[in-house]
Amino acid sequence: METKNREKLLLIGTGVMLALFLLQWLVISPLIASWHRRSDHITELRKSLADGAMLIRRADTIRDRWDRMNTNALSSTPTVAERQLFDAFDRWVRESKVTEGSFKPQLKQTDDNYSVMECHAEVTGTFDTIIRFLYDLEKDPTGVQLQDVELTSRDDNGRQISLGLELSGLLQPPPNP
Repeated sequence: METKNREKLLLIGTGVMLALFLLQWLVISPLIASWHRRSDHITELRKSLADGAMLIRRADTIRDRWDRMNTNALSSTPTVAERQLFDAFDRWVRESKVTEGSFKPQLKQTDDNYSVMECHAEVTGTFDTIIRFLYDLEKDPTGVQLQDVELTSRDDNGRQISLGLELSGLLQPPPNP
C-alpha cells in the first residue's frame, strides 16, 4: 500500500471519527437528554392525573368533611366564639368530673385572613378523670385542636394530677357581602 493511500485513509478515518464525535455531542446527547426530560414530565403528569382522579373519587367525602368542619367551627364573632369555647370547656369539665382551675381564651389574628381562638386552661383530677376529660375533648364535635398538654402530679403519690393544656379553634371566616 502506498503512503498516499494510507494518508488518505487516515484522513478519512479521522474525519469520520470527528463527524461521529460532533454528531454525538450536537445531536445524540441533546436528544437523549430531551427524551429523559420528557419521560420525567410524563411521569409527573401521570402522577398528577392519578392524584386528580383520586380527589374526584373522594370529592363527596372531602365535601362532607369540610361541611362538618365548617359547621363545627367557632363563630366568626370573637365574643360568640369565646362563649362557644367556654361552653364546650364547661361541658367537658362536668362530664369528666375534673376540677376546673383556669380558662383563658385569647383571639389571635393572622395576616392570612383568618382568626384563631387560643385558650390556655388548667384542670385537676385523678388519672381516670383526666383521661375522661381528654376523651370528651377529643370526641366533641366543636372545632378545636389540642395544641399542648402538660401533666403535673399534685401530691407525692400521684393521685391528684394537674393538666395544663392549650387549645385552638379556627373561627369561621366572615360572610362575603
